[in-house]
Amino acid sequence: MLLGVNIDHIATLRNARGEGEPCVLEAAKICIDCGVNGITAHLREDRRHIRDNDVYDLKNKLKCKLNLEMAATEEMQNIAIELLPYACCIVPEKRMEVTTEGGLNIAEKKEEIRQFVEPLINAGINVSLFIDAQKEQIDAALYSGAKFIELHTGAYSRAFGTDKEENEFQKLKMAAKYAQSLGLTVNAGHGLNYLNVHRMHEIPGIYELNIGHSIISKAVFTGLKNAVKEMLNLVNKN
Repeated sequence: MLLGVNIDHIATLRNARGEGEPCVLEAAKICIDCGVNGITAHLREDRRHIRDNDVYDLKNKLKCKLNLEMAATEEMQNIAIELLPYACCIVPEKRMEVTTEGGLNIAEKKEEIRQFVEPLINAGINVSLFIDAQKEQIDAALYSGAKFIELHTGAYSRAFGTDKEENEFQKLKMAAKYAQSLGLTVNAGHGLNYLNVHRMHEIPGIYELNIGHSIISKAVFTGLKNAVKEMLNLVNKN
């Protein structure tokens, strides 16, 4: 498996003072130098953490493999087509949520998502859809034309260590197997941390894990380089 690091909360910390520290670009460079596959940044409608200049700097100055998380809005579609990141992950977005609360409900708006995704694919962007581990969502993702999905691991992460863990884990495992049988590439992320990430090795064929909050939280105590390397060791461990 590969590791992509979400650096949104470097920007959250920076924005708490409204100044320039810590530097998002510097944080991303540390992650890339450690050997991660790419950098994920969520440009939200309200710009609560990552800002426009951050994603342009990541793409044009650092020239990293940028995965732009974004809502399915015309504004974000226009930004993505101008920016041309390596990948876009389309996620649901609610203004008052603390973090993404669940997967994108593609099944209820198949045509809308298909029409939204098409110009991104035509621009050469790898499009992923962030969805719950449900067959109808996987089928709708395939219909959209996207080649990647990212399974929402939040339910598994919350259930880890409880009697609900195995049930939530098996949902992910079966969903990944089904999606792969359709030719989709499967990524996963949300809520994964240093304690629960090891079970992702039990799901054959997961391409990439996208992890952010846990790494940035650990970095407060150990430094970003050490936090990233520790997670990389867990993700790369056979």
